[in-house]
Amino acid sequence: MGSEMIGALGLGLLLLLLVLRVPVALSMLLIGVGGFAQIIGWSAALSMVRSVPVEVLTNYSFSAIPMFILMGVLAAHSGMAGKLFEATRTLCGGWKGGLAISAIGSCGIFSAISGSSLATASTMTRVALPEMERYGYNRGLATGALAAGGTLGIMIPPSIALLIYAILTEQSVGDMFMAGLIPGLMGLLFYCLTITVVMKLRPSLAVAGEPTRWSEKLASLTGLVPFFGVFLLIILGIYFGIFTPTEGASIGAFATLLYALFKGMRGAGLWRALQETLALSTVVFFMLVGAETLGYFISVSRISFSISDYLYSLELSPIAVLLCILAMYFILGMFMDSLAMLVITVPVVYPIIQSVGIDPVWFGVVTVLTVELGLITPPVGMNVFVIKAMAPHVGLGEIFRGVTPFIISDFVRLALLILFPALSLYLVTG
Repeated sequence: MGSEMIGALGLGLLLLLLVLRVPVALSMLLIGVGGFAQIIGWSAALSMVRSVPVEVLTNYSFSAIPMFILMGVLAAHSGMAGKLFEATRTLCGGWKGGLAISAIGSCGIFSAISGSSLATASTMTRVALPEMERYGYNRGLATGALAAGGTLGIMIPPSIALLIYAILTEQSVGDMFMAGLIPGLMGLLFYCLTITVVMKLRPSLAVAGEPTRWSEKLASLTGLVPFFGVFLLIILGIYFGIFTPTEGASIGAFATLLYALFKGMRGAGLWRALQETLALSTVVFFMLVGAETLGYFISVSRISFSISDYLYSLELSPIAVLLCILAMYFILGMFMDSLAMLVITVPVVYPIIQSVGIDPVWFGVVTVLTVELGLITPPVGMNVFVIKAMAPHVGLGEIFRGVTPFIISDFVRLALLILFPALSLYLVTG
C-alpha cells in the first residue's frame, strides 16, 4: 500500500474517531503515531513519541499561549468585565437596542485581552444577559448578540487562534496579529450595524435604554481605560518592534495581574485564576502535541502534495482553490471546535495554498474568520452552546434564530476580505 493511500486512510480514521467523540488531541496522536509507523516503522514512531512533546513544551514561541490565557482569566475574575459593560451601557444610554450594542462592544473590547471566543462569550453572558432580560429584550436577540460578540475573541489580537496558526505555519506572530486587527474591528462595527438594522425592521424586540447625560458618558470612559491600556501596550509594542509577541504576552499578563491586585484580588482568587489557566493551557498544549505528531505523518505520507497535484491538474484558479478550502472549513465548523479545526487541517491545507501562490497571512485571516463562523452556525455552534449553558432557560432554537442576522453579517465581511485582501494586509505591508 502506497504512502498516499495510508495518508488518506489515516485522515478517514481520524474523522471516524472524531465522530465517535474520541478526544481530538488523542485522536490526532493515535493516527499520527500509527500512520507514521506504517510508513517509516515503529522504531521511528516511538522515537517521535518521545521527542515531539519535548519539542512542543520547550518551544519558546508557545510560551505566549498560557500568558494570553492568564491575561483573559485575570480580566474575567478581577471585575474588569463588569466595569466594562457598565461603561459601554452608559455610552449607549438612550439608544434603541443600546444594551445589545453595548454587549457587542463589551465583547469586542474584552476579547482584545482575552484572545478566546469561548471565554469572551461566557464572561460577557454572565454580566450582560441579566441586564438585557431585566429591560425586556427579546431572548433570541440578547443571546444571539452575545454568541456573535463572543466570536470576536478569535480575531481581534491578541488572538490565540491567530497565534497557533502563525506557529503551525512558521509565520510571524506579529504579522498575523496586525493582519487580524482591521478584520476584527470590522466585525465589531458590522455587528453593531446588524443590531441597528434589526431594530429598524423589528423594533418590538428591544426597548430604548435609560438616557444618560454627556457628563455620565465621559465619566464612564474610565471603565475602558484598563482594557485599552493593556491592548495598546501589547499591539503598539509589537507593531513598533519594542518587544516580541511572546514578551508582549508576558507584559500584558503582568499588567493585568497588577490591576487585579489593585482591585483586591488576593490568594484564593489568584489561585483559582492560576488553576483555570493551567487547565485551559493543558488542553491547548495536548492538542498541539497531537497536531505536531499528525503533521509528521501527513508529511511523510505526502497526501497534501498529492492533493496539490490533483488540484493543479484541474487547472483551478487560486481563488477557486481558496473557496473550496473555506467551504470545507465552514462545513467542519458546524461540528468541531475552532482550535481543533485549525490544528488538524492546517498541516494538510498549508502546502496546498503555498503551491497555488496564496498569501499565507491573508489565508490565515480568512480561515480564522471562516472558523469563527462555525462557532455560531448550527447544528453545533460552540458559542451557542456556551450561551445555552449559561442561560439554560433559553432554547437552542431561540439562540440560533437570534444569531442568524450576525451570520449574514459575517458572510458579508468574509466576502469583502476575499475581494479586498488589503483590508487584512495593509498594516502588515505598510
